[in-house]
Amino acid sequence: MQHFENKVVWITGASSGIGEALAYTFTKHKAKLILSARRADELERVKQACKLPDADVLLLPMDVSAYTQMDDQVQQALKHFGHIDVLVNNAGMSHWSKLKDTSLDVVKRIMDVNFMGAVGLTHAVLPSMLQRKQGQIIVISSILGKMITPKQGVYNASKHALMGYFDTLRTEVKGEGVKVLIVCPGFVRTNVAKNSLDKHGNPINKDNNLIANGIDPLVLSEDILSAVKAGKEEVILAGGKEKFAVLMKRFAPGLFSKFISGQKIG
Repeated sequence: MQHFENKVVWITGASSGIGEALAYTFTKHKAKLILSARRADELERVKQACKLPDADVLLLPMDVSAYTQMDDQVQQALKHFGHIDVLVNNAGMSHWSKLKDTSLDVVKRIMDVNFMGAVGLTHAVLPSMLQRKQGQIIVISSILGKMITPKQGVYNASKHALMGYFDTLRTEVKGEGVKVLIVCPGFVRTNVAKNSLDKHGNPINKDNNLIANGIDPLVLSEDILSAVKAGKEEVILAGGKEKFAVLMKRFAPGLFSKFISGQKIG
């Protein structure tokens, strides 16, 4: 896909952060939008900021953790636009607690949103893409799909799971017109840290300096579109220290373990 003019782009987690930034960037590139998130009022705010004609933007409020109930939304999207060119699986959440203290309810909640939500929506959208023999799936994973940090064990696991699932999907649909791009951002200036759950499942409501000083989501969104245009299958969008940590984890796992155990994160 060389450009995005008149392409139908479905973005989950579109009410804030990376998803909101992607909505603005795709709008700038003259795409048509389907915007999903739990908060309908925030989706409406993003829609108004995009300044698209009503016919060119569809709001589909949804909780991606209800991953077995997505067929209705997909049918609404197809009824409105006729097809879906790009699916951006962006919705996600994190936590801040040691694994020994984290309730299984929190584990399930995060895996349902971060992993099963992306899998469920992709599973519902994919048949229409395969039928047309064209489509682009973008998965917002994380640098933590390549390495880990303490106190984010379930988040780490969900992002590793995304890597395994969508790497496999890419291989299985190769030659059928559907492309898969996995994006691994580092620290991005969003509310992900502030909205992270504690061990009981309550928002910690506390900022993280590394996140607060991270990449501008709008800059990241432009880089994501550039990666799609270039036909990339995976891209790491992070600072030098984060990229170095990924290399250390891959080639010197013992050294990485000592390094990360000594780091104060947040």
